[in-house]
Amino acid sequence: MSHPLPLEMFYKWEKTYPHKIYLHQPINGVMETWTWEQAGDEVRRMAAALQQMRLPLHSNIGLLSKNCAHWIMCDLAIMMAGHVSVPLYPNLTAESIRQILEHCDAPVLFVGKLDNWASMKPGVPENMKCVSFPFYGPPEYAQWGELIKNNEPLKGHIHRDGNEPGTIIYTSGSTGKPKGVMHKFSNYAFASDRIASFAGLTPNERFFSYLPMAHIGERLVVEMGSLYSGGEVFFVESLETFADNLRKASPTIFLGIQRIWKKLQDGVFKKLPEEKLNRLLKIPIISILVKRKIQKGLGLSKARIVITAAAPTPLELQLWFRKIGVKLVEGYSMTENFAYSHGILWKDSIPGTVGKAMPECDAKLGDDGEVLVKNDALMDGYYKEPELTREAFTDDGYLKTGDIGIIDKKGYLKITGRTKDIFKTSKGKYVVPSPIEMKIGSNADIEFSCVVGSGWPQPIALITLTENGKVKDRDQLHRELEAQLQQINSTLDAHERMNKMIVLTESWTTDNNMLTPTFKIKRAEIEKSFSTHFENWYAEESVLIFEG
Repeated sequence: MSHPLPLEMFYKWEKTYPHKIYLHQPINGVMETWTWEQAGDEVRRMAAALQQMRLPLHSNIGLLSKNCAHWIMCDLAIMMAGHVSVPLYPNLTAESIRQILEHCDAPVLFVGKLDNWASMKPGVPENMKCVSFPFYGPPEYAQWGELIKNNEPLKGHIHRDGNEPGTIIYTSGSTGKPKGVMHKFSNYAFASDRIASFAGLTPNERFFSYLPMAHIGERLVVEMGSLYSGGEVFFVESLETFADNLRKASPTIFLGIQRIWKKLQDGVFKKLPEEKLNRLLKIPIISILVKRKIQKGLGLSKARIVITAAAPTPLELQLWFRKIGVKLVEGYSMTENFAYSHGILWKDSIPGTVGKAMPECDAKLGDDGEVLVKNDALMDGYYKEPELTREAFTDDGYLKTGDIGIIDKKGYLKITGRTKDIFKTSKGKYVVPSPIEMKIGSNADIEFSCVVGSGWPQPIALITLTENGKVKDRDQLHRELEAQLQQINSTLDAHERMNKMIVLTESWTTDNNMLTPTFKIKRAEIEKSFSTHFENWYAEESVLIFEG
């Protein structure tokens, strides 16, 4: 079965709904908008400008910006001009930026909305041609506005073949150096068209874009979702305006990650303490009104598809959102399969699982329990890494995910750990940290946790607190965390039981290198940063230690 390519879908809406608003971008509190026709004009003019640069066909073009309307328009212009987009996370270090740009031999870089451009700029090679986005881009480079003014728009339907390279997506590097995942346009088309059909997307969809566009989940759900549905995209302006932007967008489709769900829950508890909320939810009529008010306050009252992905979300957190009427389901995929692997619609979902293999996707478990998947969206390989590419696939063409799971008789998949995260204690026993961290994460006061202990008698848990957790009465927090530690340990085998729980003062962020750009914990970095304290922590009598 053939699937329409992204540009073909863009041409469709450009012709069908020329005057319908496609992109909504808040700038200094004022909403700027682009219709499909207006977006098409800018895309076609920038594609012409790229062609005027006389670059070799299929040149790798860098794209460094936070989410904004011009991110999508730039990506489409790169496609239309015959080139390959290389999106970079907007929170990378200068070292990582240089590493990626030099590795992919990018001749051009688009620079847009960024928070720390001064610290990132040294990562851009001096001889690289750069183009700045409107509103946000650095003034020292060629300006998007000038380029589109000086170039006539390309006419007609510029066709890209499905076998042509479309993008190189560098993984966020939670376990080491980022790898460039190559996807051709037929991969885009298969995953996007199948998702749109599976989810029943229509031109009435409203997407809210805030997760990095360089992440495959946001790329598929928001950019491709809008192209394959004809829906509208609303962008967040800043962290400070996030809540207001989300309420005004009132999306029908919303993708979140564990950190976002924690922060949304934290925000609810700041206005309505957990104990009081639980009491209100037990009163029949009041419960309905409270749920509606919370959903509207969050901006999710119209959301019919709500997904959590990218990293495991504790079951208790998923159930809490379901309790307030948010139809949260967990999906599972990775960059290497263009985010097309496992998912489920609300009516068929089973909390604690990531659903079933998507249509036309085959999934099975390897001999060691590793999840293996095969479909028509699998990557073409890692850029310039043939050996790593061979290692990523089984002999019969299945992608090795690196995740350990269980598939029940109905085909529902439960992820139980990550092969590279397993460690051995000094007693020679193996510990899988992810399931333990999921139990820890059920506590609304805990933002992140990392279970470590390679070479030590027992594991220990390092945790950071949410904003609510940080201001909670210390004695009460101490009692609750100690009780939770005891409760969790009672459910674990003897060699898995945590010897200590360490409450860390400093939050984990991308800036201090404890989180990847997609907000997954960097286990190796965390362990390296705190390993010098392990001996002293083990020596302390208390099972709960507040650092500092």
